[in-house]
Amino acid sequence: MKELQNIIKTFEQCKLTGQRTAIATVVKTSGSVYRRPGARMLLTEDGQMIGAISGGCLESNVFERSQPLMFYSSEPLVVQYDTTSSEDIVWGFGLGCNGVVNVLIESLFDASASNQLEFIAECFLQNQSGAMATIFHVKGETQVKVASRLFLKQDGAVATNIKDRELTQKVLQDAQQVLKNGRSRVESYSLVNGCVEVLLELIQPPLPLLLFGAGHDAIPVVDCAKQLGWHVTVIDNRPGYTTRDRFPNADRIIFCDPENLEAHLSFNSRMAAVVMTHKYLQDLELLRTLLLSPLQYIGLLGPKTRRERLLQDLQASEFIPTPNQLHRLYGPVGLDIGANTPEEIALSIVTEIQAVVAHRGGSSLRERNRPIHSQHDELLSLVPYQLTASS
Repeated sequence: MKELQNIIKTFEQCKLTGQRTAIATVVKTSGSVYRRPGARMLLTEDGQMIGAISGGCLESNVFERSQPLMFYSSEPLVVQYDTTSSEDIVWGFGLGCNGVVNVLIESLFDASASNQLEFIAECFLQNQSGAMATIFHVKGETQVKVASRLFLKQDGAVATNIKDRELTQKVLQDAQQVLKNGRSRVESYSLVNGCVEVLLELIQPPLPLLLFGAGHDAIPVVDCAKQLGWHVTVIDNRPGYTTRDRFPNADRIIFCDPENLEAHLSFNSRMAAVVMTHKYLQDLELLRTLLLSPLQYIGLLGPKTRRERLLQDLQASEFIPTPNQLHRLYGPVGLDIGANTPEEIALSIVTEIQAVVAHRGGSSLRERNRPIHSQHDELLSLVPYQLTASS
């Protein structure tokens, strides 16, 4: 998320200065690879590379291949890096991942290419999800071009430059499913005189994190979450604490009592919240409100005994949380990483939230017996065309 935000910011700066730029996007992968489809890297004529498409092995080669697109030709280029081949040693990439990566490289002087960043920026700004379809392989005689796109907003608005009405309808239907199911994927489509492959991406706005409590230990939580590009809101009823000087990195600071939250906030199922006011009665009121909300994660600072006492007091007031509500409650908050300092505790909290929203357990990867990326993230196998890194 932070990576995309940096790409968009740098691109806007380059437009103001007139600097030439290109964008590289991972559009398809197979086997063990470092980045998944949708990973992007912005390339500038002065040598900047914002973002990454690998662990650092492919970036220099992609930059070299982007130079003609910046200065001589606007035709997009698709390059395949095959690290399953013994030639990987000859090429000198040395990825050692035993996988295949397909990368689409485009000049951002082309409106179709720059529109993708504008669409992502709009999704972020409007805090709405969207779906983007990018054609990256075309075979046969057809008017459809590589890097043609379809954009679908959450409100149903559609924009496209795909020059095939029947294909457009098929891509739109699948984009609607991506938006509904919340999963990106690659699809192949047969045409009258050929076929195409399309990357269907889910574009989501930054994760909203609500932080209740503006104490000293909340500051590193804000800073850690912002490193991931999350949208962080700090809420407290102490005027001396809810200041911009205290939380320069927070996106929003709200001064209000727990009883007046609904006047300032609208909860949704993408949000995560952490309660760390250090005040028992405030936590009790906040817990009642948050458990009734659709939040996907509710973190509660403090030991288990305090959590159990809070739940008992809620029951005494005739509020009995359901199993589903309790399932979303994480108290004591954070993963067990031996955290002691405020910074370590912040890392523990943010890491647990990341694990929960990614539907992972937070254990060591060496204990995982399945592939790191879940099954629904594995995209279709490669088609028979060959674009190698030596071509």
